Amino acid sequence: MNTTSTTPASIQVTPTTVTFCQQIWQLESTIQLVKHSDERTYLVTETTPFHPVSHIWPDHPADRGEVTIDGCFHEVVDCLVGAVEEATGELYVDKQIPVKRDTQGWMFVVVHVLDGLITPQSNLVGLQVDKDYQQALSRGHTAGHLAYLALNKVLAQGYWRKDADRKDPHGNFDFNSYAQENSFVTEDRCVDHYRLGKTLRKRGLNSAQFIEDIAEVEQKVNAVLQVWLSREVDITMRLEGDKLTDSRYWGCDLGEDHYAEIPCGGTHIRNIKEISGLSVSLRKLDEKNIEMHTVVNGNTQ
Repeated sequence: MNTTSTTPASIQVTPTTVTFCQQIWQLESTIQLVKHSDERTYLVTETTPFHPVSHIWPDHPADRGEVTIDGCFHEVVDCLVGAVEEATGELYVDKQIPVKRDTQGWMFVVVHVLDGLITPQSNLVGLQVDKDYQQALSRGHTAGHLAYLALNKVLAQGYWRKDADRKDPHGNFDFNSYAQENSFVTEDRCVDHYRLGKTLRKRGLNSAQFIEDIAEVEQKVNAVLQVWLSREVDITMRLEGDKLTDSRYWGCDLGEDHYAEIPCGGTHIRNIKEISGLSVSLRKLDEKNIEMHTVVNGNTQ
């Protein structure tokens, strides 16, 4: 990317500190890096409440919101992951990132994308996330976790011919891990695409029976979800650090034999009761592909 850089004097770029798992939607922070390209400004701050879309697994969209620079409001038109090479100070954004996270000599940062060529005069900016939008995504993402755990539980009751190596947090055969091709979260919704290929059948799943019984499986998944929703238990985010690349884990006690904990970098609600209704539909695309559509009736009161 052809860029011009405006880095504040004496500011050393460090990995971005993120607060989106703490449900902090507004804060002030110091500018670390400003770059311009294609009539847009790429802003990196020391700390941010914004969740960026992942360049590796873009299942959770970027947060929306605005930044305040020198008293003027600017819409954040996108929020991306970036990596700064320490030796050169060069910023690589999204798919251009050439290294894995935690590579020595590289700092992973959150990049706020603004329209226009903006040159801040002050080193301090305000950042404010669209709370309603983020919470709608959080409900959709949490619902997706609940739905796949429920689907795993139902399929473990008679649809596997032999023991599968992978187990989910509840100890059930992890159909989701084996079969998921992609997943995408939107406001109060999550869509998962699963492929029922030859490899999955060799691992023991009776795919043909699953397809034949898909309406019954859907009904049972929804029944499991209703039981879990009735618990109104807390959801936790266990953080191994406050930097963008530090591991984060979603956790919830759903009354099963084991506590559910899932590696996840997205944003989430804090209690099951924030989802007042939840329904799953399983859709057969063809003999080898299905989709699971999870829809939330969110209660934000």
